[in-house]
Amino acid sequence: MKFSSYEDIMQITPHWTGERFDNGRPKVPSDILRRIRNITLEEAWGPLWGRGYKYQFEGELKTTHQNVKLVGRAVTAIMVPKRPDLHDTLLEYGHKEEGRHGFFNQWVIDSLVEDDVIVIDLFDKIFEGTYVGGNLSTAIAARTKRGGAVIWGGIRDTEQIVKIPDIQVYYRGIDPTGINDVTMTGFNVPTRIGKAICLPGDVVLGTISGVIFIPAHLAETVVINAEKSHVRDIFGFLRLSEKKYTTAQIDAAWTEEMFLDFIDWFHTAEATAQYAHLDWQSELDRFKKQ
Repeated sequence: MKFSSYEDIMQITPHWTGERFDNGRPKVPSDILRRIRNITLEEAWGPLWGRGYKYQFEGELKTTHQNVKLVGRAVTAIMVPKRPDLHDTLLEYGHKEEGRHGFFNQWVIDSLVEDDVIVIDLFDKIFEGTYVGGNLSTAIAARTKRGGAVIWGGIRDTEQIVKIPDIQVYYRGIDPTGINDVTMTGFNVPTRIGKAICLPGDVVLGTISGVIFIPAHLAETVVINAEKSHVRDIFGFLRLSEKKYTTAQIDAAWTEEMFLDFIDWFHTAEATAQYAHLDWQSELDRFKKQ
């Protein structure tokens, strides 16, 4: 068993054709991450649900910081209850064969780079299941700059963590005990967080609603769909406030006349300047086929 294996990561992420990190983890472009910060969780959820990705969201989590959005590339790990023979074998292998230092959770955090988010299945363990405290959270903030953590388990030193800027930690519970009696059996492998599944390199989007894991190969598609939905909502709210259209018209499939009205507004409104990169030709072509 190898940790953060290049061959394994390549095997489970074949749909990603872009740049990768040295260990094979998909490297979604920074510009896509920036744009994802501007969309809502529901806007990201829609395109995934429509493509059959029904287990990407988990909402039963607490956060260390209020109203701080979390966006980054997933670094995943799985922890299981300690079995001495397995525990000693894997810890020794990591130290001697892979040159790692410290305990399992430190291996993961030591691997982080800018815009990373750790996604940890700690089997909902809270007592002696505190994956991070003040020191490791400080290290996460320093290494990732805008990242954080999603932990299906516990944390400690909460009073210290809440004072760390530029970080967000999603977790299940708090306990003063340190992490104990757990073994890491997977590092950058498919990882379960409650009802959701996350692969290494997925884009993590965390909001006040919960966390959604966006497959790397769908990140650009999701953000384009989300941005288009967002812009259409702005237009719809405007026209409803002007009483030009009814809610029934806005909520139903738009007529060609309504869509051309939208396109004229899109190319002239100040509110759409940041979305000038969006291309609406495919939508316009649909009316020509009707």
